[in-house]
Amino acid sequence: MGYLGRRIGLSQDQGDSNPGGAGGAVGGGILDLFAHGYFERQGDIYNTPGVTSSGLTATGGIINDYTSGSDIYRAHIFTSSGALNVTALGSFGDTLEYLVVGGGGGGGGYGGGGGGGGGFRTNKSGHPVVSPLGGLTATVQPYAVVVGAGGASGAAAPASDGDGTSGGNSEFYPPAHTSYPATQFIRGAGGGQGSGWNRSSITNPGGSGGGNGGQNSSPSNNNPAGTAITDPNHPRAQGNAGGYGGRSSSNYSGGGGGGAGAAGTPWQTSGTPGGGPGGNGLPISIDSTTAYFYAGGGGGMASAEGSTTAGNGGQGGAGGGSGGPSGGGSAGANGRNAGESGARPSTSPGGSAGYSTGSGGGGGTHSGGAGGNGGSGIVVVRYKIAELTATAKASGGAISFYGNKTIHAFTSSGTFNVTSGPITAEMMIVAGGGSGGSAQGSWAGAGGGSGGTVYHPGISIADGPYAVTIGGGGASTQKTAPAYTPGIAGTNSSVALPTTYTASGGGFGGGGPSPNNGGPGGSGGGASYQGTAGPASQPGAQGYGTGYAGGAGADRGAGGGGGAGGVGAAGGPGNPAATGGHGGIGRQLPATFHDPKSTVGAPGPNSQGYWIAGGGGGGGKNTTAGGGGGPGGPYAGGGNGGGPASPSPITNGGNALQNTGGGGGGSGSVDGNNNGSASGAGGSGLVIIAYPS
Repeated sequence: MGYLGRRIGLSQDQGDSNPGGAGGAVGGGILDLFAHGYFERQGDIYNTPGVTSSGLTATGGIINDYTSGSDIYRAHIFTSSGALNVTALGSFGDTLEYLVVGGGGGGGGYGGGGGGGGGFRTNKSGHPVVSPLGGLTATVQPYAVVVGAGGASGAAAPASDGDGTSGGNSEFYPPAHTSYPATQFIRGAGGGQGSGWNRSSITNPGGSGGGNGGQNSSPSNNNPAGTAITDPNHPRAQGNAGGYGGRSSSNYSGGGGGGAGAAGTPWQTSGTPGGGPGGNGLPISIDSTTAYFYAGGGGGMASAEGSTTAGNGGQGGAGGGSGGPSGGGSAGANGRNAGESGARPSTSPGGSAGYSTGSGGGGGTHSGGAGGNGGSGIVVVRYKIAELTATAKASGGAISFYGNKTIHAFTSSGTFNVTSGPITAEMMIVAGGGSGGSAQGSWAGAGGGSGGTVYHPGISIADGPYAVTIGGGGASTQKTAPAYTPGIAGTNSSVALPTTYTASGGGFGGGGPSPNNGGPGGSGGGASYQGTAGPASQPGAQGYGTGYAGGAGADRGAGGGGGAGGVGAAGGPGNPAATGGHGGIGRQLPATFHDPKSTVGAPGPNSQGYWIAGGGGGGGKNTTAGGGGGPGGPYAGGGNGGGPASPSPITNGGNALQNTGGGGGGSGSVDGNNNGSASGAGGSGLVIIAYPS
């Protein structure tokens, strides 16, 4: 949908918006624009008969306006926490339809079961699991939106338990929900963790329950499965149970995590023995006409002995289990973003779930593999805004209209299809950010570099479909003895026009005394203990690439990751206390993309939004950590470094925000904490294209 190409009467440029003007000089014909409040591109446009109605007015999230049949909907897509602010009610009813999916559970490591999918809540009319409470009536007020993070992977051997962590809750509610009926508080519970090896006492409850790991005794001694959390205010189940693990002879395998659409399968003792597949998620089309599966369960690991096969991830981008002579399990299909398949070698990790899917991570092998990370959740709210059909110049991504421009925002890979070209477009490409490094006790992990950015102020695009690829952020890592674990680089984002414009993924953060160097990337990763910072490798041949190096590592303090707008700061020297370096500053999107209805990007150091690609903060040792995206952060989507958390020595790095390309924070350290801490994951990328409507 977009600007209408036909009109009856004078154009809005000729008319004076006065019904009594000479010659009927009313600007805008009946088919020139639909719904005065919908476009309002040039202001002061007279509402001609037949197009006086408009939907309610709200801001927040990434906006997509789309046509379904004869109805036009506006969807607000939240891949990170924020607010939906309803400022006016419309004439097409005041019903809000929502999808709330909790973060998926992390897969168990060291012989683990699959993580459970996040809780799945919707009131979309006609959906198979629609809430029996029906539509939610909007009022003029802000609504809080919380998007749950995916659970972290369970550690590899020789961890004492290898359990993953549960996903975070996703929520949608009026801020004063305690004074409202409890039925207006919508929560998708985080998916249950997949447990590690021989953990018979762990039950792994969640939106959907996590699967349990393999058992160490023979004959079979099945570990209990995780159950789905119940909610008395919303009687319809939000998920299903996980599958149990066990052992029989040489087959010791994990169960699959539960999914929104089906329970996880227990470990397999017959047929094709091995890890249990994760339960399938559920499909829904709510932010567009495309149906994606959400909240699938991760696959269980399989033993590396005998004719065993790891479990596949459930539909929805869930991670596959690892291990088994016959190979690792496949990632679940049809998710909003793709997950990872598990691998075959006996020390392989389980596959991580796709971000913004709420699906569970796969289980890692009993011989040393870590689990896969759970996918972050998502919240989508939509409402009807018009009943006319318009013709767009292009399709693809989330479409909104601002400042006489049509804006396409891609938060997942897809196709930009120009049908009424050529168009002259402004384009920003942001790659996935790198994750921070992880360490323990005497050393801290460095911040991940932001994804590189490519900006083009004006490029001619002819008719045709063009592939858009959105890079993923590097996954969180956890220190595993005796080595220290660097982060993982982000992946590239690109648009093929047919010349391919590519933004390079962010570099990884160093992990400790060795390996301690930061990785190269669109922006370089920071270095840990006396290491060399990662350089910026964003190609400049296209003229618009930007990225900066990470910060150097000091005696104990770790450097921050580079950002799209500046270098990462070096870590502070000292022992027993050493500060983490701040992540490099990001950059603010051009003014074209500052649609006040949309919250694309993240807050920045100028107290404004629309910032992207901040570097991850470096971890501190026994003292202050670095801020993501600069001092005082987190800014521009970068994650803060981990610092002491008295009295508990948990010093995990902060995750970067999805669809900002921010770098993840490095893990901090506290003397005496030798279990290691997790680093922050990098943020996924973004592509945003605007052209005259």
